Amino acid sequence: MRERTRLDQAIAKHRGFEQRLEDALTLIELGEAEDDEASVAEAEADLTRLRAVVAKRQLASLLSGEADANDCYLEVHAGAGGTEAQDWAEMLTRMYARWAEAHGYEIEWLEESAGEEAGIKSATLRIKGDNAYGWLRTESGVHRLVRISPFDSQSRRHTSFASAWIYPVVDETIEIEVLDKDLRIDTYRASGAGGQHVNKTDSAVRMTHLPTGIVVQCQNDRSQHKNRAQAMKMLRARLYEHELRKREEEAQAVAEAKADIGWGHQIRSYVLQPYQMVKDLRTGVETGNVQAVLDGDIDAFLEASLAQKLDRGAAAAEEAPPAEG
Repeated sequence: MRERTRLDQAIAKHRGFEQRLEDALTLIELGEAEDDEASVAEAEADLTRLRAVVAKRQLASLLSGEADANDCYLEVHAGAGGTEAQDWAEMLTRMYARWAEAHGYEIEWLEESAGEEAGIKSATLRIKGDNAYGWLRTESGVHRLVRISPFDSQSRRHTSFASAWIYPVVDETIEIEVLDKDLRIDTYRASGAGGQHVNKTDSAVRMTHLPTGIVVQCQNDRSQHKNRAQAMKMLRARLYEHELRKREEEAQAVAEAKADIGWGHQIRSYVLQPYQMVKDLRTGVETGNVQAVLDGDIDAFLEASLAQKLDRGAAAAEEAPPAEG
């Protein structure tokens, strides 16, 4: 039923594009016949907008990976740098949350560790919706912020780092074996700003997969049992994503970047002073509208990095030797 709904929506959008194209062409014909330049200009403007929408839809249609259509988990971790880095981690988390909300995705907050003075040390979100993982999967990496720190009494410029890591929610149809002997499970008291994230029992769960070193944690619920079940789902998803990355040529580079949230590993720079610029270091896409980006307008970066990844995949397929037999 989920697949049928997705296909129905895709077909409806395609037919909507066809109707808009037909309407615009008809308006142009009528405008030219009646020498109505305003109508022609209006139709041409709509065609330009339609071209942009269709181009994005065409890119979305290429999200054909095994898990691209799935929900995803988003992890954000502050790098070294204390309060400044923790504030940047919170800004980065808010950026992705606003992007998700703007695109109609549902957000579930699973874990959040507050910083000592401001910001967060880490946060984990589940983003629910069609192609959530497909759109965000290229965002994994280190993000660099340059600004005059509001926490510096001398108003000096600081460089801060935070990492974002994206992995898919694993369907029940995908079997991931997790052995009890490979797990270390720790419980601790939930922390946060208050409300449902704080209680007086050790309900929060941290789960470590010893062979891979993968760590997940959940404190969303007051029930330790429910948090443990959610942590297991997250671990299975991380293990699945780990296997996917092993198949890619970039796996080693990503692993090295994840080990060091700092210089030389960033995928994108956000500069607020002395000038304003956000630049993706992989694709070269940049914009001077920093505030819009921090408010969640990151589509240009997602589309460029995704197109680049798909182009590399197509090139690799063409260069691959033909199968024998």
